[in-house]
Parts: sequence; structure tokens; C-alpha cells
Amino acid sequence: MDTSHLFSLEGRSALVTGGSRGIGRMIAEGFLAQGARVYISSRKAEACDQTATELSRLGTCVSLPADVSTLDGINELVAQYREHEPALDVLVNNAGATWGAPFDEFPESGWDKVMDVNVKSLFFLTQALKSDLAAATADRPAKVINISSVDGLTMNEWETYSYHASKAAVVHLTKRMALRLAADGIVVSGIAPGPFPTQMNKEADQLVGSVPAGRVGEPEDMAAAAIYLASRAGDYIVGSTIPVEGGLLLSR
Repeated sequence: MDTSHLFSLEGRSALVTGGSRGIGRMIAEGFLAQGARVYISSRKAEACDQTATELSRLGTCVSLPADVSTLDGINELVAQYREHEPALDVLVNNAGATWGAPFDEFPESGWDKVMDVNVKSLFFLTQALKSDLAAATADRPAKVINISSVDGLTMNEWETYSYHASKAAVVHLTKRMALRLAADGIVVSGIAPGPFPTQMNKEADQLVGSVPAGRVGEPEDMAAAAIYLASRAGDYIVGSTIPVEGGLLLSR
């Protein structure tokens, strides 16, 4: 048994949505360090371009700006990606949105925006890239990694109704997609991040007292989980969502 290359992504291509900042950037940076060619996408072109430029010091990182909350945006992203690569080894569905409002005031717009980004985009982007993923399975399975949240597994104290619902949906959709796509040589799994200090999770530091590990997550923690699932090491993890939360779930 040779375990020296279990976590290598050398020669592999990866597309990370929401890759210009936060969790997505952590994952993109980790993939680059392991030798992957990384394509990042986000709605804001300037931010996406800037991050790609910064990460290019580590390897090949290309900006593909697109709004994946719409089918037109998804098709645009797929077309852009295909200009660079004939196949796709790893898709990370990370693009996300949140919305908070009291129950009696929660708006339809806050429901639709979050569901479109967190659930709809994940399914339809994977659907659109299915042939690209299937084309990359000669040596080992292609991977789809869906980013959920601990808030899809348990409750937090904030009234983020559509966010909770969307992230719970991602956990179950990951299972359903895994059952279907395994036959095509595509392994689907997920990550449920806990408190990581990001622009979308500005309250992360407030949760330190509830985290048994005694700290919030660091970029290496997220990169490690994503590299595990994306590499040969994670080939047999099918349909599961791995919590990366310092034990927070044990304290709720």
C-alpha cells in the first residue's frame, strides 16, 4: 500500500463557485497547494479577478465570473469553463447566500434569493457539468463537493429561516445526487462548516464559547476537509456530509 499520494490533486482540474472569498477561497487555495488547476467563480467580476490574481502565485488559478443563481448564469459559467478544459475533475458547489428577518416580517425575496443560490444553483450547475465530470473518470472518480452548514444539521439563535431550510436541503440533496451519479463515476459528498470567520458569517467569533475546540475554524481546517474529499483519499466517501465545526454540534 502506497499512501504517499493519497491527498495529491496533481494534474486535476477544479471549479469552485463562490471562490473569491471565505470558504470558497480557503478551498481554492488548498487545492492549488496540492497541484490542481483551479477555476473560481463569483458574481462580482472584480473580486473574482483579484482573488484569481492573488492565488496565481500558488499555481494555475483562473477567474470565471458568473451569477449561478440563474440558469443563464450557469450556462455562461459552463461555457467559460469549457473554453479552458475538456473535462472537470472536481466541482465544489460553494456559492451561498443568507437572509435574516423576524418570522412575521420575513420576505419572499429573502426566501427566493437564498434558495436559488444555495439549492437551485447547486443542482443545475452539477446537471450542466455532468458530461464534463463523467469525462474525467478514466483514472479515478470525478468529485462533486456540496457545501452545506452546521445550520443545516441543527439550529442557531438567529431567524435565518430560508438559510436553515436551504442548508438542510443540501445535505439531503447530496445523498440523492450521490445515489444517482455514482453509476457515472462521479462521487458526491459534502462539507458542513461551523464557525469560520467570513464575510457572510460575521458572528463566528461570538460562538467561540460554544465550540469545544476553543476556537473558530482556520483556512487550513477547511482546506484539509476539501482536499480529503477531492483526492484519492475520499473516493469511498459517497453521499456523506462531513461536519467541520470544532465540536460545535456536540454543544447544541
